[in-house]
Amino acid sequence: MRTAHWLASPLVSCLAGALQALALANPWTGQPLPWLQLLSLGVLAWQLLYRAGRRDSWRPSTWDHTDGGGVWRQGFLFGWLFGLGWLSGTFWWLFISMHTYGGLHAALAVAAVLALAGFLALYYGLAAAVFLALATGRAHGRGPVGLSLLFAALWTLAELARGSWFTGFPWGAGGYAHVDGPLSALARYVGVYGIGFVAAALAALVAQAPRLGRLGKPALGALVGLLALLGGLWGWQHCERLRCTSAAAGTPGPTMQVALLQGNIPQDQKFIPGTGVVDSLRWYGEQLVDSTATLVVAPETAIPVLPDQLPPDYWQALQARFAGPDQAALLGVPLGDALVGYTNSVIGLGPGQAQPYRYDKHHLVPFGEFIPPFFKWFTRMMNIPLGDFERGAVGQPSFVWRGQRLAPNICYEDLFGEELAARFADPAQAPTAFVNLSNIGWFGDSLAIDQHLHISRMRALEFERPMLRATNTGATAIIDHHGQVQRLLPRLTRGVLRGSFEGRERLTPFARWASVAGLWPMGGLCVLLILVSLRRGKNSL
Repeated sequence: MRTAHWLASPLVSCLAGALQALALANPWTGQPLPWLQLLSLGVLAWQLLYRAGRRDSWRPSTWDHTDGGGVWRQGFLFGWLFGLGWLSGTFWWLFISMHTYGGLHAALAVAAVLALAGFLALYYGLAAAVFLALATGRAHGRGPVGLSLLFAALWTLAELARGSWFTGFPWGAGGYAHVDGPLSALARYVGVYGIGFVAAALAALVAQAPRLGRLGKPALGALVGLLALLGGLWGWQHCERLRCTSAAAGTPGPTMQVALLQGNIPQDQKFIPGTGVVDSLRWYGEQLVDSTATLVVAPETAIPVLPDQLPPDYWQALQARFAGPDQAALLGVPLGDALVGYTNSVIGLGPGQAQPYRYDKHHLVPFGEFIPPFFKWFTRMMNIPLGDFERGAVGQPSFVWRGQRLAPNICYEDLFGEELAARFADPAQAPTAFVNLSNIGWFGDSLAIDQHLHISRMRALEFERPMLRATNTGATAIIDHHGQVQRLLPRLTRGVLRGSFEGRERLTPFARWASVAGLWPMGGLCVLLILVSLRRGKNSL
């Protein structure tokens, strides 16, 4: 009993959250650990059920209802502490950007990371509070499957809220831990949040393992069928990756040779005239001019100054270089002026264009690219350049080149699959490949590089499109439409990644419904499950 009481303590909630952070990208290999994500979330589910009065949850006997006093406070505390450990352990590297490169005092930078994690953890505190209240109240008579679905629905609503409200910051969503493994087969149908829902339901089932043996044959049959379906989807996807079949991925487009540039310009010098600016213009200029690839991609702000601040004839030379019929380039550059505002943009250079192709970043980074209301006092404490951009539109056109429709996205824009899905509303104009241009040199040699790579892999799985990643410091990679990394440059090195990719045409189920309705169907399903749980009465499941 002492062990059970210790496992049900607030400290364990925070530690379990920290384990969930490790599950997203462990510090030894950088790879996700899906089993650890299920285990860590299962600990929280068990704690909530234990607090709901189900103290014999690990014995095959009937759980007793207990006094519900303080239920909301207990549930909120456990969910909030779990979220605090998880989120601060996930994006601790924000400290590097604020302290090392922003000049903010170390103590204030730590406080800022914890404050952000604590604020975002409020969503999970509320979800846990509602679950515990329902588990001791109207949903008390539900069986393990019903309680698991209730837990998953509330948890997914918290994930959706974190990813949408106040511009959204869904970095580290639990579903990303499953970019490898059986649940990855669900990405093409329900996306990362659907994977997170299934993972949360499975975690809650694990927390109620002893009760499952007492279910009737219909319930056990349903569970076995679910597991068989998941196993079948994973096996089918694995066969596809081995090219046993290509039916689900659609007809491949033409193969294109690509060169992805990684300049590794030191972040503390990148925007300094005479050092980083000169180095960037020289190295990227040389690589763009000398490359023989069909498509050349330079990362976010590879050209770190406005076009009218470039040396004489620099821009004209690049345009002339790609005016021929055989090559095109995508490169990151800030655009605009004081009158119309500034944008973080991608310019496409190629033949037969009256004006260069242009993509303007839509989803800006708070504090890095725009200043939220009432927070100018905070940004004045740091020295971060290029901090006030204008937004581009959602669903901007692709860069069309050699039969490919290349859809640029900048930095953490690939975190918002529902916004990328808007580009699939018209199947005839849907992207055949994604191109991510990033500079996360702000975060040093940290797990941010690995986490961002897995985010891009998840987008490739959801849409079954290759993802080309050109970054300043890493991870510069070619990801195929199965979400598998085909080529990868070592991080924090200067180099050119050469390879090829095949665009894809067929739309996944996720691309079809998310392009029409965004993430609302996912949220609506969760609300429906919660409403069903409010109905009193015994549920054999």
